[in-house]
Amino acid sequence: MKGQIGRCELCGRNKVTLTEHHLIPKEEGGTFLETAFLCRPCHKQIHNLYTNQELAVRLFTIERLQNDEKIHKFIKFIRKQPASASVKIKKSNERKYRGR
Repeated sequence: MKGQIGRCELCGRNKVTLTEHHLIPKEEGGTFLETAFLCRPCHKQIHNLYTNQELAVRLFTIERLQNDEKIHKFIKFIRKQPASASVKIKKSNERKYRGR
């Protein structure tokens, strides 16, 4: 499905290029488990905000992601952007400085 045009399961925008997101990351045992199809900005933002462990333990469904405060703010923003918009995604400070 990579590269297909459709509706993002996280933000709900239509006519966006979709990428496959493993709800439980492959590195955490999710290789053959459920996936969701997300637009690139949503997919990138998820991985910039959360560790794979956080995704596997706490945010392993679309509903849980949508209800999480950090990604919820991004979803409100991205829904207002046209599908053709180029959105710059930055790594959160928590993720950027973790492990120092």
